[in-house]
Amino acid sequence: MIRPATVDDVPEIRTMIRELATYEKAAEQVRSSEEQLRAALFGESPAAFALIAEDDDSGETVGYAVWFPRFSTWTGRRGMHLEDLYVRPGARGAGHGRALLAHLAALCRSRGYDRFEWWVLDWNEPAIGFYRSIGAQVMDEWKVCRLSGDSLARLAARAPGGV
Repeated sequence: MIRPATVDDVPEIRTMIRELATYEKAAEQVRSSEEQLRAALFGESPAAFALIAEDDDSGETVGYAVWFPRFSTWTGRRGMHLEDLYVRPGARGAGHGRALLAHLAALCRSRGYDRFEWWVLDWNEPAIGFYRSIGAQVMDEWKVCRLSGDSLARLAARAPGGV
């Protein structure tokens, strides 16, 4: 079963975020707190939205997805960016990931979004294969660029007149 996350799901979402980060060999990079997630997902002006995947038989939480709207200047329309998709190892292969993605695709269609995009690590062949199997185009020609930490601070300091 796929359902919208509630504020009561925040501790479990945070646990799964850490599980995902461990799988992606980046556990030390997770800094979000439950309070930050509560504000981001359920505050007055949510920054993102979450879905929960539950096992139909046990009702146990087996996965989650976090997404937010984006905008394309080329199409002039909104789209969806999937920030996280995670299914716990013991629940993989049972259709939970596909169900989460199908639910998100249906949300895109119902809201008039014309793109549904996400990133995948280049070494994650099982995920890449899965995404291709559902018809996703893996766009190898695009590279992600990121500024953070000292680099972000240095460039921000060069803003004429500040912000």
